[in-house]
Amino acid sequence: MIHDHAARWLHTLEPEAAHRWTIRGLKWGLGPRQFGADDAVLATSLAGIPLNNPVGLAAGFDKNAEAPDAMLAAGFGFVECGAVTPRAQDGKPRPRVFRLTEDRAIINRMGFPNEGLDVFERRLAARASRGGVVGVNLGANLDSEDRVADYVACLDRLKDLAQFFTVNISSPNTPGLRQLQDSGALDGLLEAVSAVRSKAPLFLKVAPDIADADAADITAAIQRFKLDGIIVSNTTIQRPESLQSEHMGQGGGLSGPPVFERSTELIRHFRSAGPDLAIIGVGGVSDAETAYWKIRAGANAVQLYTALVYEGPGVIQQIKTGLVERLKADGFASIGEAVGAG
Repeated sequence: MIHDHAARWLHTLEPEAAHRWTIRGLKWGLGPRQFGADDAVLATSLAGIPLNNPVGLAAGFDKNAEAPDAMLAAGFGFVECGAVTPRAQDGKPRPRVFRLTEDRAIINRMGFPNEGLDVFERRLAARASRGGVVGVNLGANLDSEDRVADYVACLDRLKDLAQFFTVNISSPNTPGLRQLQDSGALDGLLEAVSAVRSKAPLFLKVAPDIADADAADITAAIQRFKLDGIIVSNTTIQRPESLQSEHMGQGGGLSGPPVFERSTELIRHFRSAGPDLAIIGVGGVSDAETAYWKIRAGANAVQLYTALVYEGPGVIQQIKTGLVERLKADGFASIGEAVGAG
């Protein structure tokens, strides 16, 4: 596939330069396109949102909502843009993205670099009449004195321009952000965002580094303030002993296969705590097998990003084809039947 060859060429560039060229190519119409419909067995629903397939693009790839339609055309069932913050910011100093090639992983300490809410809003408004499921990842500025107000401001401005929203309190690269996962702070945040939300589903995104026992408390808070679901999980600050790359000691969040086991285990805890909770599984989804394991652990849908870096966009179709094969081999007539089945 020519686009996979292009991805391998981009891999020779510095990570952020490769990403900038990728976004430019997508905006120029050079991205891959899926022709034909997905197999009907892949159709599912996520917090009431109908999806053609359960494979989504995770936040962080399209930070400024520049190419959501190009990624939908490539075959994703849904795309999450952002994180967006009220004010434009450069993020953390460079270098801040490191490929752990031997581990098929990435460490980043980006710190939510983005062009800000005004630009983001204009881009979403410009595509408002188009189809497809596009979500928004909400963040807070690095130097913010009121993080809760940042989330509220972004949601209030964008609430009618996307199909779902994510309150991201799990990035390890904004100092103090993860403290919003603590019960008292979480209640205050969820109460504030719930007050300005629209009918669009609202998700909470958590870190893989929380304790197993926290799943029940976080689920209870989600239900108390009537959010629709949870995204499990963001990057980890842990460094598994299996890592081999010379970059393993870099600070920031680790993504890719080394996060798979922990993030999948955490999905099981959240599914147990909330049998009816909408769950998006993220972390180490790199092929059909890893996507299927997350679904059987309890995820209604999955997201990926790091796999695109190493496998190229052809991985989208490979995952979907493999999911169809596994679902039919196991006697499932739909994705929904497989959720939490194993």
